[in-house]
Amino acid sequence: MLDGRPVMVGDRRPVKTTTRVQMVFQDPFASLDPRIRIGEAIAEGPIAHGLVAKGEADGYVRGWLEKVGLPADAAQRFPHQFSGGQRQRVAIARALAMQPDMLVCDEPVASLDVSIQAQIVNLFLRLRRELGLTMLFISHDLGVVRHLSDRIAVMYLGRIVELGRTEEVYAAPRHPYTRGLLDSVPKLVTGADEMVSFHPIQGELPSPLSPPP
Repeated sequence: MLDGRPVMVGDRRPVKTTTRVQMVFQDPFASLDPRIRIGEAIAEGPIAHGLVAKGEADGYVRGWLEKVGLPADAAQRFPHQFSGGQRQRVAIARALAMQPDMLVCDEPVASLDVSIQAQIVNLFLRLRRELGLTMLFISHDLGVVRHLSDRIAVMYLGRIVELGRTEEVYAAPRHPYTRGLLDSVPKLVTGADEMVSFHPIQGELPSPLSPPP
């Protein structure tokens, strides 16, 4: 979770409740209509909800494309003309164009190469700083979670079992599942014989209908 304030770019018009939470999905190619140009995809929601007039949409879209690190002429292209990282930037611009109070990011870097993942994570950090953006970041990558989050909620069998500040959870995990997750992260052990320490979670997956104590 990234604590912040509502997104504001230029003159903010009254925002309906339905626009206050927006989503960035794991697969940017699947979340974009392949038949619609990027500019139209980004402008569709803000126009429909009265956040921008149709005649002002082109400039509005260009502003958000530049905010996420894409050139203004990207608005005329189709999704298949972008790389995976660029498509995810488009998806982020589309979500931010709705001027949300909160951005829900569901594994937004899981389908990207490692080098591109770092760029998108840095983009989230920059947007957080510049826009005062609040984010709920859902991920299985504990390294990314630690780098990006202020607070962490650990879920086990569909329930939150531990919640706290990031450094507190990593330094002194309380729930057995949290400890198991952190122990399963490969660690480089230096010394006379340099090696990678790895301790996967043992045992069988329990039934959600009959969870352990």
